[in-house]
Amino acid sequence: MTLNCVVVDDSAIQRLSIVKLIENHSSLNLIAEYSSALETKNGLNTHKVDLIFLDIEMPVLNGFELLDVLNNKPQIIFVTGKTEYAFKAFNYDATDYLQKPITRERFNIAVEKAVEQHKLKLDFNETDGEHIFVKSNLKKRKVYIKDIKWIEALGDYVKLVTEENSLVVLSTMKAFEQELPEGKFLRIHKSYIVNLDKVDRFNSKNVEVGAYEIPLSRNKKSELVDALNNI
Repeated sequence: MTLNCVVVDDSAIQRLSIVKLIENHSSLNLIAEYSSALETKNGLNTHKVDLIFLDIEMPVLNGFELLDVLNNKPQIIFVTGKTEYAFKAFNYDATDYLQKPITRERFNIAVEKAVEQHKLKLDFNETDGEHIFVKSNLKKRKVYIKDIKWIEALGDYVKLVTEENSLVVLSTMKAFEQELPEGKFLRIHKSYIVNLDKVDRFNSKNVEVGAYEIPLSRNKKSELVDALNNI
């Protein structure tokens, strides 16, 4: 298995050191290298990337701010000279956190983690049911699509409400919406995404999911009607 990757660092010397490690690793295929977050954002629109080696401290947009504006996030291995960002990186669901200067042994460990996570993502078992993986309370959790009732915005987090419980996940609504299968969910309000299969009733103001009423934006009613007719 080979992961397509890019390197993002405003230092040409640091990029070169990572590029050399990538070129000598059989599981990695270097797609591009970028000197800024803005350049990276544009480049990811034209390249399929599985993994980003990402510096944090960069001008204009830093590494965290880049991730905030990406709709579809590849795996991230942060590469930085400081340890102070480690906890925040973990909250961004980073695969690993490498501190400069990087040894080949430590680099290889990080890549092994990325390969294993990629295999896990691709390991779809039809009998097991369609699912996604989310990180909540510092743990990776499998959530079955059929069990999701709705998703609710909570500032920098989203609350995932399922048949059994609720999970709080660090994500934007827009980013989480990209993870959901097309045609099965609809954003009915700026703060709510609903599973269309769970809708029991609705009127001009609310959507009912079981005993719960979820606000419906006025301009979303016709889109909801069309979506329910097509499931």
